[in-house]
Amino acid sequence: MKATLLFQGRTLSADDFDLRCRRSAAVLQAQGIGDGDVVALMMRNSPEALELLIAVRHLGAQWVPVNWHFKTDEVQYILGNSGARLFIADAALLATLGGLQPGAARVFSTRGQTAGVPAWEPLRDAAAPIATPPAAPRGAMFYTSGTTGRPKGIVRDAMTPEQQAASLALRRMAYGIEPGMKALLNAPIYHSAPNSYALGVAQVGGTLVLEERFDAERTLQLIEQHRITHAYLVPTMYVRMLALPPEVRARYDLSSMQMVASTGSPCPPDVKRAMIDWWGPVINECYGSSELGYMTLLTSEQALRKPGSAGAVLPGVTLKILDDDGRELPNGTPGLIYIHQPAFADFSYIGNPEARAKMERHGLKTMGDIGYLDDDGFLFIVDRQADMVISGGVNIYPLEIESVLHGMPGVADCAVFGIPDDEFGEALAAAVQTMPGTQLTDEAVRAWLRERMAGYKVPKVVTFHTELPREDTGKIFKRKLREPYWAGRARRV
Repeated sequence: MKATLLFQGRTLSADDFDLRCRRSAAVLQAQGIGDGDVVALMMRNSPEALELLIAVRHLGAQWVPVNWHFKTDEVQYILGNSGARLFIADAALLATLGGLQPGAARVFSTRGQTAGVPAWEPLRDAAAPIATPPAAPRGAMFYTSGTTGRPKGIVRDAMTPEQQAASLALRRMAYGIEPGMKALLNAPIYHSAPNSYALGVAQVGGTLVLEERFDAERTLQLIEQHRITHAYLVPTMYVRMLALPPEVRARYDLSSMQMVASTGSPCPPDVKRAMIDWWGPVINECYGSSELGYMTLLTSEQALRKPGSAGAVLPGVTLKILDDDGRELPNGTPGLIYIHQPAFADFSYIGNPEARAKMERHGLKTMGDIGYLDDDGFLFIVDRQADMVISGGVNIYPLEIESVLHGMPGVADCAVFGIPDDEFGEALAAAVQTMPGTQLTDEAVRAWLRERMAGYKVPKVVTFHTELPREDTGKIFKRKLREPYWAGRARRV
């Protein structure tokens, strides 16, 4: 994996980066990390972050990318649930985790010094590099939430050589991964798709321009400066670049771009068309998940013919639309989307075999999305069976927020759900039923949540109610709360 890396004005040659990766692997090995062990990484985009995930992979171990927005309790849960033996984090992020009890995980800091915590870089620089990686490396252990409100750890089996080859071929198709590419990545690599994208660029020996965070105009500058050929972007980034003044957008030469990959959340058709009009037919969109991998691909040409589609099924993938009884539905009829992706190894959820078993039927698996296939075989997603909200490509699980909000004095009950947002696709709204005689403010609710959860989980809209609409069973009727916000919209997610 000899990628050339550009970051904040400095360049790491392919040989230098490879040496750093193998030295970090040696330090991990000296710490007792080997096949099947787990290392948690809480790091902003940086050469050190990519170096460490590759080093973990060298040893046949698994890395857990921890969202750097997470607060102490959220990080602590993941460390314990994953069985992480090491926790390596940016020093600036460690400083935000007051009172962290890492359990069995030994802690190291990167990109700075933290009092009482050994720094990673001196250990790496003093290590003798290890040899080549194992024949069957494992992947990342991503965390995704479910009905319990706590994240679920996805444990993937080791890939066979055939699956490794098939997976790389799919990445080439879905992301444009190819030797000689000059790729830009400014989405956080704690998410599964950017993580996979960075790894793919490294696997083919490409050049990766890595940014710590997204900035709309800087993205255009970097494309022109480095003659970028490939990029991973999400719809929220499109919206922000399109919002730049016309004279700024016209200032930069983007003619080097060959392929832009996008996943995470649906791209509104008007945004997609505007990007194609500006950048040319280089905008591509995939539908997939951390558990099941890539399922469909929509090219620019297809997006113009099939606005709103999630794309055509990728080669080798089986995709069926089933009703609640498992019967296959005809084209044009919405139902649950079930797929089989043989290029990805099977998986389980840590300590939650029931959730894993529930999603499978006839050898196919579903993430709970509802959609239909048209007569040309293109997938259209119309809703989600669960209440998950996708905001700016980030999965947010209302039950987790509701659980925290239930602990706030004066809150009798609550419901958190997604509402339309022109920039992020969806935003969060909270409907709060207050206790009799209690008065709360929306800012008080946000402050309560902000102290206990990552900022992106704090609702944009908070409303107060004496009673919330309920089904006969007593369950809150979220659909009635959501509908006024989505009225007149062509899409429901």
